[in-house]
Amino acid sequence: MSQIQYQTETKEKFNVITFLNTDLNSNLVPELAELTSKWGNTAPKNLVLNMKNVQSWDEAVIEHIALAQGQFYENNTSFVICALSAALQAILDKTDYAELLNMTPTESEAWDILQMEEIERELLDSDDMEFSLPDED
Repeated sequence: MSQIQYQTETKEKFNVITFLNTDLNSNLVPELAELTSKWGNTAPKNLVLNMKNVQSWDEAVIEHIALAQGQFYENNTSFVICALSAALQAILDKTDYAELLNMTPTESEAWDILQMEEIERELLDSDDMEFSLPDED
């Protein structure tokens, strides 16, 4: 039975999971669900999935990643996928999830997205913001 092989790296505001598997198939979905759930509850709670080593994935995996992303956003945390190969993108484009996933070409750009989303959450959660209209003369 295959299992997910990965490396993790903790940065200041997010965790990175870099998959070592070249193929992510539906048999791995239960383990993938456990993995994303675990990291969604581990500080820092923002997550980047680095797919640079993955050459193939099936729709069940893509569906789980989309669901996991939704759960992260419901919990006011960020979830970004980066470094998709052309082969992965081609598979993704044949599904209904292509427009739903938060993706960037590089891990650096994923960090930029996370920072922007963090700032956005801080601004939206701020109680002391006041909006006023300009004075009319």
